[in-house]
Amino acid sequence: MNPSSFKNLVKENRSCRRFDNSHKIDEKTLKELVDLARNCASGANMQPLKYVICCDENKNEEIFSCLGWAAYLKDWKGPVKEERPSAYIVIMGDHTISDKFWCDHGIAAQTMLLGARAMGLGGCMFGSTNIKKLKVFLDIGDHLKVKLVVALGKPVEEIQIDELNEAGDIKYWRDENQIHHVPKRKLADIIMGSW
Repeated sequence: MNPSSFKNLVKENRSCRRFDNSHKIDEKTLKELVDLARNCASGANMQPLKYVICCDENKNEEIFSCLGWAAYLKDWKGPVKEERPSAYIVIMGDHTISDKFWCDHGIAAQTMLLGARAMGLGGCMFGSTNIKKLKVFLDIGDHLKVKLVVALGKPVEEIQIDELNEAGDIKYWRDENQIHHVPKRKLADIIMGSW
């Protein structure tokens, strides 16, 4: 893959929050995404991550109820039923393997989301989760610590990357056409040194 193709994949991999719920994702696809994460780097090669995959409609509703959707969009409580994710992957750290999960869960989530995007899917990773409720719904043992939830589906929203405005407002927003705008800092503003 050439660098510009990969850059396009990264730019297309936005946090998608509205999906075509009629487009189903099967267990095989979820296993393929977890297999991508399985092949990622891991701190000290401990590989402490475990996963719950879900494409069951009833369980999906339970998982959905545990997630905090788009904090900057104050008037939006999350997607309507027809626009909810078709699948989820819950990323957990296994304390029987290690008590340090480093940034493994972030690497795994981003890799799975890039893989999903390459398949024509989209997703969003959630740290804002009612973990206690989620662990009950999914019967997750105490030795497992929920780190992130990845929601997946066929995107139905248009997402546009914008240059950060003069006021420096980083909050994402939706315009009157429901286009989701994501402000990004300029490259020159984030490179602090070059030798």
